[in-house]
Parts: sequence; C-alpha cells; structure tokens
Amino acid sequence: MNESIEKAREVGLGILQPSQRDLEHGLELHRDAVVVESYGLGLSAAIDGDAVARAVEEGATETELTTLTGDQRMTRWATVPKLSVEFAEAWEASGVTCTFQNAGEEGNDPRVLIERLARHTFVTDLMPDLMRRAIRPSDIVAAKQEGKHCRYMTGNGIPLSRDQRTVQEEMRFIRTFFQLGIRMMHLTYNRRNPIGDGCAEPADAGLSDFGRAVIAEMNEVGLIIDVAHTGRQTSLDAAALSERPMVVSHSCAHALNAHIRCKDDDVIKAIIATGGTMGITNVAAFLGGKGDISTLIDHIDYVAKTYGVDHVTIGTDRSYQSIYSDEENAKVPASRGLRTRWEALWPENDPVRSAEWKHDYQMQSLAWTNWPLFTVGLVQRGYSDEDILKIIGGNILRVARDVLA
Repeated sequence: MNESIEKAREVGLGILQPSQRDLEHGLELHRDAVVVESYGLGLSAAIDGDAVARAVEEGATETELTTLTGDQRMTRWATVPKLSVEFAEAWEASGVTCTFQNAGEEGNDPRVLIERLARHTFVTDLMPDLMRRAIRPSDIVAAKQEGKHCRYMTGNGIPLSRDQRTVQEEMRFIRTFFQLGIRMMHLTYNRRNPIGDGCAEPADAGLSDFGRAVIAEMNEVGLIIDVAHTGRQTSLDAAALSERPMVVSHSCAHALNAHIRCKDDDVIKAIIATGGTMGITNVAAFLGGKGDISTLIDHIDYVAKTYGVDHVTIGTDRSYQSIYSDEENAKVPASRGLRTRWEALWPENDPVRSAEWKHDYQMQSLAWTNWPLFTVGLVQRGYSDEDILKIIGGNILRVARDVLA
C-alpha cells in the first residue's frame, strides 16, 4: 500500500484498537464478501497541472476550467500509467466489490449530467481487466466471482428537459438516462427544484405535483429513488407514494447529530416501510461527535438496533485523493475566489463550511480505503457474520434487485 493508504489504516486501527482475533476475522470476512457501498464519489485522480496552467494562461473561462479539471480527475486513472497503478491499489485496499457511483451532477440539466456519466463510463470501459460496468445486480455478484470491481451508476440529479410544456415531455430524459446505465437518482440536492425541496430549504414545502409524476415515472422505469439530500417533507411525501423500495443512500441519524443532512426517525421509518435502506456516510461533519470511524459505527448501530439490520447500509461520500494531487495542483496559478454554486449553498456557520473538518487527524480513519476496518468495527460491536454481510452489501443488493424487477 502507498504511504497515504498505510497512514489512514494506522489511524483507523489506533482508534478501533481491535483484538487480534477481531481484526483477523473482520479482514477475512471483508475479503470474502460481496461488498457494495450504497453511494460513493469514487476516486479522484491528479490533474495535469501543466495543461491546466496553460489553459489559464490562454484565458479559459471558469466553465472551461471546471470541465477540464473535472474530466481529468475522473478519467486520468485510465490514461496515465502511474495513476492506473494507484487506482488498482486503492480498489484492492478498499476491498469494495461495487460502488453505487456518483455519475451525475448536482442539478437537472441533461447536458451537464451526461458529462460525468460519460467520464465514469469511459474509465470503466478502458480498464476491463480491473473493472466492469454493472447494469444488473447480478453483474455485481459476477464481478466478485471474477475477482474484479464494478460500478453501478447513480445520478445526483434527475434530468429534466426544462421546457415545461407537458409533464411527459419534461420527464422524457429519465428513461434515456436509465438506458444509458443510470440506476439510481436523487430527487433533489440541497436546494429546491421542480420536484420538491432539498434538505437546506427552510420552508420544507414537500413534493410538488410534478414531483408526484416523477415518482411514478421512476417506479415505472425501474430507478431507485434516493432522498439523501432531500428535504424532510419531500422525503415523507415520496415514501408515501412510491410503490418500490426507496433509499437514503448516504446520510446519518439525526438522533445522534442534528444536521440538515441527517435523517430523523420519521424519515428513516418511512423509507424502511417502502422496503428500502438507510445508508450511513463517512463525512465527519454529518457524523458529528468525534467524526471518526468509531462514530461511523455508532450511526450504523443506531439504525440497526432501532430498525433492524436488514435496513442499514454504508454509503461513503468522500473520495480517495491521488497521492500526486498536491504536486499537480501546485502548478496551477491561483485564481480569484468564486461565488458558492446554487446546490452547495449551505446555511451560515454550518460545519461543512469549516476547514477544520478537511484535514483533521481523526478524519483519516474514515478514508475510503479503510472500508475493511468498517467491517472490523462491526465485528467488534458483536454483529454476526450474517448481519455484517447484509450491512456491507446484501441489503443494497436486495433493494437493487427489487427495484429493477
């Protein structure tokens, strides 16, 4: 393992302090399991600093630069040999069979949404010896049997035509993106959209009439409805309407940390009543408390012991960062500060805005490559092997099968 992965592993073990027996059993269980995370940002490659610097000098717009760096962070794993080696190493260290890959953007514009989907599809298709693109839950199981990893694509936004002529015309791209391989979509991001309110909207107005039509269309097409970033009332309204299981792909329990991105008991119960699952994320600001690997297990514990082990998953929301990123970023000229984009408009004084969450020692224990230690932590808490296998993959696989059916 590279130094970054090793350091994160040391920090995690230092916090958990498992017995040798629990450590060995947890690592073996994780290695043999079909490990599926219910949501992940994926791995972020180092940019080509020289190329980005040239673009800045040539007068590239902010949109051009965002497109360029976004493309490089997602695709250079497949085109730069040393990054390809690091990519494989990170996947191996994580022991993750499949991630429900964030392959969309925070918004509803199909032109924007398709870019990230194209990039993740491109990387996956260029690395067939390591990865496959899963379009059915059975593909995930097959990848494990083949000794490979895979991605099950999810969008951070629902593609809308934005013409607003007819309801059916407005929704027509939902089916198109399903045909392109997307299998799960957020109803809303943090803010309000035509479907309903996001979790950062103080009005909490709930699902719109158009949103009700979207629920029916997603049910019909076979898309998992995700309310991770969705407002409380919108989530409850959607759960009351959906005829298929829904998920909170990556969040935390509001009972343990009263953050806008965490779900209260009413929402968790409503999602579970659909046959769905509650995913716990590894974002320290959402976990609260010490914001470390032990706190992550606390949130899993809360949902599992309150609602049962059949309804909790793990959905990370922090990407693995290439060990070459800092040196490449340093080549790019400093730019002026930009206004906060619409979907990331967090309330004032929110912990997400604070830099202290970005480099804290405890956060290293939550590294994506520490996935095997998440399993070790569950062993320590006394969960049976059968229950652990549900939490680290079985539950979200069941939901995927039920919805696609």
